[in-house]
Amino acid sequence: MELFFREEGSPGKNIVIVHGLYGSSDNWLTTGKKLGAHYHVYLIDQRNHGRSPNAPAHSYELMKEDLAEFFERQQIEKAIVIGHSMGGKTAMYFAADYPEKVEKLIVVDIAPKDYLQYQETSQYYQHQLILETLRELNNHCEKYQSREGIADFLKLKLGNRELVQFLLKSIYRNKETKHFKCRVNVDVLYDSLDEIVGGVNYRWLEDRIPILQYPVLFVRGEKSNYLTAEDETMIRKIYPEAKIETIPDAGHWLHAEQPKLFMEAISRFINT
Repeated sequence: MELFFREEGSPGKNIVIVHGLYGSSDNWLTTGKKLGAHYHVYLIDQRNHGRSPNAPAHSYELMKEDLAEFFERQQIEKAIVIGHSMGGKTAMYFAADYPEKVEKLIVVDIAPKDYLQYQETSQYYQHQLILETLRELNNHCEKYQSREGIADFLKLKLGNRELVQFLLKSIYRNKETKHFKCRVNVDVLYDSLDEIVGGVNYRWLEDRIPILQYPVLFVRGEKSNYLTAEDETMIRKIYPEAKIETIPDAGHWLHAEQPKLFMEAISRFINT
């Protein structure tokens, strides 16, 4: 699959940034522009997101191979790979299968674990609700005449103001119908939710452990429950030399909530 991407910076050391669920390269432009002062930065849209093609299937196997194809198309021999949430799992899986392509790996607020095993406290039901809400929005898009109306609808359904602002970045007005639509392929993501939440876990990487071919940094938000203190033991079994940093007063979208602290954390690691 030929992915849509943006570029920042000039020729030099490569950085590839992979966004998370419901996101796109747009969400990482600020980070990309800052890194672009010293590096050649690629920001991709994963399949079924942003301006990349929609597809009938959505799995980490496919996303991993999409990323490998992207490296080949852009003739990237080696890069620092940064992945957030679902993109972090894509990045871990890609790095495990293509270690020769990875200079360093930065995983942002996600653990290599099966979140389906923790449904009583996990993000699974939240994602289910988000996708059901976006599906309802797409099915009744003619009702909404403004982005403010959509924001009110999302706030009523989801409550979380920061989440609503994040989701609004994926809403656009179709030039032909004049109706608002969501750029993410909602139906396919809904059908693939078990894979998205459960995939790229310890069992998937077990035959490669310990992974030592490239330096690894995990960055977590202090207020997020995606990467907990209990996960650190499992992470160090997979990546014995991994560094783990916590960004204070930040949740799951820590690069947007605490951009200065996030940039400092990843810059220390990149420049080491």
